[in-house]
Amino acid sequence: MHCYETKYDVIVVGAGHAGCEAALAPARMGCLTLLLNMSLDGMAVMSCNPSIGGLAKGHLVREIDALGGEMAKNIDATGIQFRVLNTRKGPAVRAGRAQADKQLYRLRMKYVLEHQDNLHVKQGEVTALYMQGDELMGVDTRSGIRFIGRTVILTTGTFMRGLIHIGLINYPGGRAGDLPSAGLSDDLRGLGFDVGRLKTGTPARLDGRTIDFSRLEAQYSDDNPVPFSFSTKRITMPQIPCYIAYTNSKTHEIIRSGLDRSPLYSGVIEGIGPRYCPSIEDKIVRFPEKERHQTFIEPEGLETVEYYPSGMSSSLPIDIQIAFYRSMEGLEKVEMMRPAYGIEYDYVNPIQLHATLETKLIKNLFHAGQINGTSGYEEAAGQGLLAGINAALRVKGKEPVRFARHESYIGVMVDDLVTLGVKEPYRMFTSRAEHRLLLREDNADIRLRDLGYRLGLVDEDTYSDFCNKKDEINKELERIKVTRIGLTPVEKEWCSHHDCKDIQKGTTLDQILRRPEIGYDQLQEIDQISKELTKEVREQVEIQIKYQGYISRQMEQIERMRKQEEVRIPEEFDYNNIPGLTLEVQEKLKRYKPDTLGQAARIEGITPAAVAIVAVMLKSRGEQKVES
Repeated sequence: MHCYETKYDVIVVGAGHAGCEAALAPARMGCLTLLLNMSLDGMAVMSCNPSIGGLAKGHLVREIDALGGEMAKNIDATGIQFRVLNTRKGPAVRAGRAQADKQLYRLRMKYVLEHQDNLHVKQGEVTALYMQGDELMGVDTRSGIRFIGRTVILTTGTFMRGLIHIGLINYPGGRAGDLPSAGLSDDLRGLGFDVGRLKTGTPARLDGRTIDFSRLEAQYSDDNPVPFSFSTKRITMPQIPCYIAYTNSKTHEIIRSGLDRSPLYSGVIEGIGPRYCPSIEDKIVRFPEKERHQTFIEPEGLETVEYYPSGMSSSLPIDIQIAFYRSMEGLEKVEMMRPAYGIEYDYVNPIQLHATLETKLIKNLFHAGQINGTSGYEEAAGQGLLAGINAALRVKGKEPVRFARHESYIGVMVDDLVTLGVKEPYRMFTSRAEHRLLLREDNADIRLRDLGYRLGLVDEDTYSDFCNKKDEINKELERIKVTRIGLTPVEKEWCSHHDCKDIQKGTTLDQILRRPEIGYDQLQEIDQISKELTKEVREQVEIQIKYQGYISRQMEQIERMRKQEEVRIPEEFDYNNIPGLTLEVQEKLKRYKPDTLGQAARIEGITPAAVAIVAVMLKSRGEQKVES
């Protein structure tokens, strides 16, 4: 084994969406970083859907941007359709989603990585960790090169022992057209990690020249596309439509006829698939009463004829795939350019991680992305960013970053993973967040930008713009508290027009804004200063005013929970023979090894009484607080 002469602070294995953020963060924080990928043409590839964002996922993208990550900027520069979802619902569940030009997305991220100071990008397949006794020293590659690093981040995606299924045919692959990673998961298993098996899939890619779009329902971009990055002023890419198509009874009949050759239903696939994103054959079996299923026919780019039929992932044989697509209206003559397939891959149980994403078994080793059992580009990128930050902080000898559940969707996701583990691919939903009114897309910068700046991930100009925005919000909140209307003839007419005749002389503007029917669009008709505010400032002020009561109650709940979250459980804490703890509870606590009392309380089967007993034992030994 040849030992490479350069010694790295951080080594990142894999350059998917987790790996890109995991490599950029420490490099931007001043650490010499190495990014290794099996193919340098495979960095930031959108293996499945050509889009970023969506419900809850858009929140993650905004948080990544607020902390100084790259995903939001990348989609803003390469997105070809932007939409805000749930616009008729409250601000907590509104979310952005954007179609990407798939190749431009990959190429721009590759450019960013290659031009980042302190970051070396190299091609290589990692087959094992390089250990000296219990100490992690670096990684070994199949080509016989050993790279030395102080910390290592594994972001292996679906490549570890990847196995592709199309009907009853299967072959090794990390995704269609790529080889799998062999050896690394066996090495991890040998080191004591709990390695399991999961399954996911992707739809066919269709030739747009053979689709009759005139018979499909077009869905266009928003008129004024909203960027993901707080730094992006406007979207400049051309915007093109998606199209909506539907399955029918004939489609379902064809799918059923192929179930005997489905690896999913014939027992060939061992891994557990994503319950919240089932294959089309799974939908037909599980929901037999549904007469049709919707699919969005999404363009993969401006310069390609390939289209992605969202929600139609499958591992059925190719002849069945062709037949069921051609049974759909508008797709009668469609040609498949790439078949759908299912893929099995190895993952490591995330209960073996701290909330910093460092493994509990090996110091200085971090895991991020699908190796932790998650699905989705956004979930992966959020983990990659956190792992990269904490690897850099470890190198610098500083305390790690941990996110509480009330601070970010990243915090909710990581806590779910490390506290509960996964039995199926994990996907983020707004319903997973107890305090989602505080964790909105629109205020991600207010929650996290200061931290990104302190870490060195946010540049001075960006931070200065943010500080100005925050100042304007605070000034406006103060102004509307003291500005009162005098019920001039113009104001009386305004009240009558907006059905606000009960408003009295001396009513403050913030009291008026609390009314459900009144927003800044209406207020600016009688308040000149309101016209001069930016859209972002108006939005923040209006949300804070209208939802003040709900926000205050959530803050009170967080304060009540904070004490448990701050009580740290030492790694060497002995749960054996604690009076009052059942053997079942002892075994669960020993298996999960929670970092804090709050984390212990969220483990399934751990009762409040058990938590109270552990709290008493910790207090008797001297209560420990989690470092901030």
